[in-house]
Amino acid sequence: FGGNINVETITAFIDGGGSVLVAASSDIGDPLRELGSECGIEFDEERTAVIDHHNYDISDPGQHTLIVADAENLLKAPTIVGKKALNPILFRGVGMVADPDNPLVLDILTGSSTSYSFFPDKPITQYPHAVGKNTLLIAGLQARNNARVVFSGSLDFFSDAFFNSAVQKATPGSKRYSQTGNYELAVALSRWVFKEEGVLRVGAVSHHRVGELAPPSAYTVTDLVEYSIVIEKLSDGKWIPFDGDDIQLEFVRIDPFVRTFLKRNGGKYSVQFKLPDVYGVFQFKVDYNRLGYTHLYSSTQVSVRPLQHTQYERFIPSAYPYYAGAFSMMVGLFMFSIVFLHMKEKEKSD
Repeated sequence: FGGNINVETITAFIDGGGSVLVAASSDIGDPLRELGSECGIEFDEERTAVIDHHNYDISDPGQHTLIVADAENLLKAPTIVGKKALNPILFRGVGMVADPDNPLVLDILTGSSTSYSFFPDKPITQYPHAVGKNTLLIAGLQARNNARVVFSGSLDFFSDAFFNSAVQKATPGSKRYSQTGNYELAVALSRWVFKEEGVLRVGAVSHHRVGELAPPSAYTVTDLVEYSIVIEKLSDGKWIPFDGDDIQLEFVRIDPFVRTFLKRNGGKYSVQFKLPDVYGVFQFKVDYNRLGYTHLYSSTQVSVRPLQHTQYERFIPSAYPYYAGAFSMMVGLFMFSIVFLHMKEKEKSD
């Protein structure tokens, strides 16, 4: 890349939480290919291109490498690709495939079922590197440290020519669009990758017994408790309440003993639940992973103690039969003792 910039420095930047937007082309070199491999993306060979004989633009020169990608092939994540319905997207560049063993890779834009990646000026003599829906045009990655990386196989995708171009498939009867969806998608991707969208943070966290306001030094088994957490998201540079209905709370001691949904009230999420009849050191844990958003994690450790001897019930209703059995044995023994001690046998006559 020149200077002190190399694959190692870029990966170190990503490991430190930085975000990177990478645009390649059919002239891709080894450094970009190595960077993609570090992130779970494998680029095709140099001089190859994505080819689609059914979904190419009417202005294509003849190699069918000016691809028209439908908006239906986009990842279903409005936070990443935008909320607006997009016009078809123009793409001309190299294809990619994702590492199937890497769950962090996002297939942002895929080719159609008729697309493949190969040398456009050579006959196909071997199975292509990428075929059909496995052909990635744009891919993304959100690392476990919330660093974000977007790979585009087309440098032209971000060009003014593609932003302002009309688009129409060469198939007879295809609809003509006065402008591509490239600009809207490029803006949405750049906002996401540079963390202007899809960023969450935890605000105030509180927990206490129902009817109280302050957290106790230790809870008691079977207490009725209330837990609340404030979650905010970044929007246009400001933190606003996050709107989600799929956030769960876990009460964990090695394994979860309680798992329940949090109820939303503005940006505050809360729930009431009964502690399990098990004592030990527990955690209130919120571990939230939602497509397109940063990983949200909050953990609060608390102690749960058993009942004190003064807190147990004096008599347990379910043990009444055993109480009756014990007292009846005592009464029976008392009566038997009286009879045994005071009964005098009759003397025998001579």
